[in-house]
Amino acid sequence: MLTDKIILGIDPGTTIMGYGLIHIKGKNMELLQMDVLHLAKLSSHELKLKRIFERTLAMIDEYKPDELAVEAPFFGKNVQSMLKLGRAQGVAMAAGLYRDIPIFEYSPKKIKKSITGNGNASKEQVAAMLKSLLTIKEMPKHLDATDGLAAAVCHFFQRNVGLKGKSYTGWKAFVKDNPDRLK
Repeated sequence: MLTDKIILGIDPGTTIMGYGLIHIKGKNMELLQMDVLHLAKLSSHELKLKRIFERTLAMIDEYKPDELAVEAPFFGKNVQSMLKLGRAQGVAMAAGLYRDIPIFEYSPKKIKKSITGNGNASKEQVAAMLKSLLTIKEMPKHLDATDGLAAAVCHFFQRNVGLKGKSYTGWKAFVKDNPDRLK
């Protein structure tokens, strides 16, 4: 079963939001775009949420993704920070819902494990594996961009989007069937 699908991945944030888009075509996973949305200069939380919604909607309208993968907020030491991240995630999800795009949520540990095989991997380890998997020549300045991309790639591995009709739980199984991907 061959697939032609675009997946948008988002790492929500109220200072920096990372995002990445991948195109699944046949048995190939190709990077379309990854970047960050800078929000620190906006004066209020409401304006940040509005910008997240507008930018996510603009990406959806430009790239026409079939699915949206979002990193779930994690509980740290500060409950207020988690609430703000949850709102940022919610507005990104609302943009997807506004365009009738299916939404999938993954915990940070699930994303890291799917990409590197280790749920406690660092941002740098995740970025290095994505660089190999997608043959990325130049890495972004902010690793939030690779975090957004990682959500999209994790979704690809988790949801069996059709590569050879197989399901991949992570990069190891994918590379086993596609050894040329890490050259």
